[in-house]
Amino acid sequence: MSVDALLPGGSTGLFLGTQALGLSVWLTVAVLNNGQAFRSSVGAVGATMAMAPLHQAPAIDTPLLRRAVRSPRLHQWALLIVLALQVVAAVAAWAGSYQLVLGDGLAAARPWLNLALSGFSAFVFTMLLGGLWFGYWIRQEGLQLTHLVLLVWALLAFALFNQQGA
Repeated sequence: MSVDALLPGGSTGLFLGTQALGLSVWLTVAVLNNGQAFRSSVGAVGATMAMAPLHQAPAIDTPLLRRAVRSPRLHQWALLIVLALQVVAAVAAWAGSYQLVLGDGLAAARPWLNLALSGFSAFVFTMLLGGLWFGYWIRQEGLQLTHLVLLVWALLAFALFNQQGA
């Protein structure tokens, strides 16, 4: 007896379900982390927005420093925007995962998963473009690479969940 005969969606369904559930869990952990460590996360966002890494020795003098934002209130708002997008993405991912694994399958799950991936892409672009504005590529290369990898993940997941014949 083959694996495909044992599983309702076959081995492809197993893989798709694993990807959807993995995305759901990851997004949920991101929400929990930012919620539990809100002050720390605001501090990290604030450091980037204030362009603090550029002031570390050896300081980098660049005209971009005029863009620095030192308002803790704006740092909080920036994180709240990211957190709201993360919540939307996580809830949609769980709805899509449910439809995929226990519900009516990929056709019913696809709109939810696409909403989740749109929210995921939106908060990653918020961080990526915000970081670009505040010159984070100069001293926070690892953070920029992380955001780029997350965007690649979203693109690959979109291709996976929207492939013809899946």
